[in-house]
Formats: sequence, C-alpha cells, structure tokens
Amino acid sequence: MASMTRLSRAEAPPSPALVAEVQGLARPLRGPADLDPLLERIGDARYVLLGEASHGTSEFYTWRSQISRRLIVEKGFSFIAVEGDWPDCYQVDQFVKGRGPAGETARDVLHGFERWPTWMWANEEVVELVEWLRSHNAAQPSARRVGLYGLDVYSLWDSLYAIMGYLQRKEPSALPAAWEAFRCFEPYGEDVQEYARASRFVPNSCEDEVVDLLQELRRRSGPSSAGESEDDREARFVAEQNGLVLQNAEAYYRAMVRGGPDSWNLRDSHMVETLDRLMLQHGPDARAIVWEHNTHIGDARFTDMAEQGEYNVGQLVRERHGDDGVVLVGFGSHRGRVIAGRRWEAPMESMVVPRAREGSWEDVVHRAVGRDAILVFKPDRASPEIMEPRGHRAIGVVYRPEYEHLGNYVPTILPRRYDAFLHLEETHALHPLSGVRVEERGETPETFPSGV
Repeated sequence: MASMTRLSRAEAPPSPALVAEVQGLARPLRGPADLDPLLERIGDARYVLLGEASHGTSEFYTWRSQISRRLIVEKGFSFIAVEGDWPDCYQVDQFVKGRGPAGETARDVLHGFERWPTWMWANEEVVELVEWLRSHNAAQPSARRVGLYGLDVYSLWDSLYAIMGYLQRKEPSALPAAWEAFRCFEPYGEDVQEYARASRFVPNSCEDEVVDLLQELRRRSGPSSAGESEDDREARFVAEQNGLVLQNAEAYYRAMVRGGPDSWNLRDSHMVETLDRLMLQHGPDARAIVWEHNTHIGDARFTDMAEQGEYNVGQLVRERHGDDGVVLVGFGSHRGRVIAGRRWEAPMESMVVPRAREGSWEDVVHRAVGRDAILVFKPDRASPEIMEPRGHRAIGVVYRPEYEHLGNYVPTILPRRYDAFLHLEETHALHPLSGVRVEERGETPETFPSGV
C-alpha cells in the first residue's frame, strides 16, 4: 500500500477495473426508500455515525436527516448527538421534548447559536429536522422521546455560567468552588484565545480550579435517591456534563497554542466520553446517531491522520464499541456550492465547490456512476486497487476554493475509513436562517484549477 503521506496531489486516474468495481457497488440515491441497503447494513448496530464533507452543504444535512428519521422510526434510536456545543444543543433538546418556553419556535431556539460559525446549526435544514423531532416526540411517552445533544468542547464560558446557575438553584453550598473557577478565568474576560495564549507564557493556569469544581459536582451527584424526580436526575447529569466540558475545554485551549496533535485528540476524546455518558444515561438498550464532519467520524487509521499522531471519534467508537455494532457513513460531492468563510470569523459566503480533483475518490465515483449514489462496502471482497489510498475532499468552515488544489484532500482508504458512502453529484449551499447575511461568490474564474 502506498504511504499516506507520499500521495501525489494528482492521483493516477482510476483504471477501468476500479471504475467497474465502484459501479458494481453503487446503488441509485433518489429518495428515502433508496436507503434500504444502508439500513440493512446497520442492522442491530447501536452506533451510527453520519459524516459530511463540509459544514455548509444542504444535501449533507438533508440526507443525514432522512437517515436519522428512518433509524428513529424503524429501529428505535434514542438520540442524535452532533458536533455542537453542549449548552446550545441542550436548549434544542428541551424544545424537541416539549419542555421549552411556551410559544417558542424552532427558529427561535436555533437563533441561540451565536458562536461562529453560526450557520452550522442556525439553518433551515436543521429547522426542518428539529420540527420533525418535536412532532415525533409529541406522540411518545416521556421515556421514549428522542434527544438532541452537543458533543463538542468549545463552550468554556457558557458551561461555567450554566454550572453557576444550577448551583444557585440546587446546591448553593457548592458555589465557592464555582466562584474559584470564575475568578481564575475572569482576568481574560470571555476571550478563551487570550487565556490560551497567556497559559503558554505564564506557569499559572485554571486547571486546578476546574478539576476541583468537576470533582465537587461529581461528589454531590452520587447515586440518585428513590424519591428524586426524573427532572432532578437530568439536571444533575447536565450540570456534571457542563463540568466535564469546562475541564476539557480548559485543557483543549492550553493544548491548542502548543500545536501538534494533542488538541485534536483531546477534543475527539471528549466527544467520545460525552457519547459514552449519553449512552449510559439512556440505558442498556440505547442506540446513538452521531452527526459530525468526515474528519471526525471516518476512522483515522485509514487516513494520513494516523501518521500525524491523531485519532478521532470514528476510530475510538470502533475500538471501544465494535462488539455493539458501529457503522460509519461518509459523504462526498463532485461539485456545487457551499457556505463557508474565507478566514476565521469572516462573513459567511456562498462559494463555488469546483469539480473534484482528478483521481480523487469523488472523481472515481463520478466516472463510475455520474449521479447521486450510495455505496455499501464489502472489504473482504474488495480488489487491491480499491484498497489503495486516494484523496478525499474535506472542506472546513474556512475555505478558499481557489487554493483547493494545494490542499482539502485527505489521503483515504475509502472502504476501510467508512462502512458506507453517500456520493452526491452536485450539491447546493446550506440555507442560513433569515436575518443572517450571506455573501455570494460568482462563478468559478477562468484560471481556476479544474483538476490537479
């Protein structure tokens, strides 16, 4: 097998044999009924991880929604966990379970996502999913209502405020530990980047304060009492989760300024730890759907991430829970448009996504089928050529399509990185909620590199 890191930016065009093999695996993808091969592959698996090749493509969201609906209705999945912040997503969870303020709408709740990139969750595609979940849950008993949770680690300040609010209501005697953490972070305002930079040059950090706070929350959680209500048990779980976010966010921001794989690994480890906690909270029959970028859910061992010392959610879930059934589903597109920013915290734009680079996996599937398709892999029957690494496009929240030929492709052994793959020929930009300005980039310039 070719070294992942030595892959040329211009992979060799696929052989006719590889094109024919991919053609044989592909099935048309036109509507929800065409997902039957994937549902059959999922079977009794308890973990289904659904990727995306960008955070700004409409079809990635709508197809993940179609898959999730079928898993919930036909297979009784318990919750959806997404690449979002715990506090913001918990407000969505309460809404879909009918616990939000009277008169609140899905758009009201999703406008609460204010941290850049807002469009990831404050968009019309997610509105449709959230409204469907609320309607579905309205017909279910409380114990069977499907949740929606955030797995990510970024919400240091929001989680700290949530903990203080909980302690003021429920455990005022524990507030001193929370105030210690607050006072430690206070000199940096709410600028986590400033805290991270300061921790690099000054030996002091807030690590001890947040560890002490989490330990205090856990000490007070203890086993639930017989007379404790379901709401009280959940409130304790949420407070402890915010404590875990706080602890891991503090470590994440300190690791981020040092560079290397530590911050990535800490973030993905936190997401898996949160997923494990949610599974325990939902009981022995719980089944989870995860929505994250391909770079998180596609097994890192079959990309160049492993050679860089990185692991990810897909790898860890396979390693920890393979006996319970784990299915990883990747997504990709040949061309289209995407919502992204040209730099961090820049205004969002609708940008052209050029035709896939020659020899990439997106190019291979385009040559093989030339239409939307679903591939369910059978590695034990695969040819050596399909098990060789090729570039697989990955677009982040920051994207400059004119430089795509210099990057944006992850060397990947596709049938090992995923169990199934959804290929979309031409995709469209996500639809941010009204009131959010989106700049429109024109057609691809004539000098734009179309292949290599």
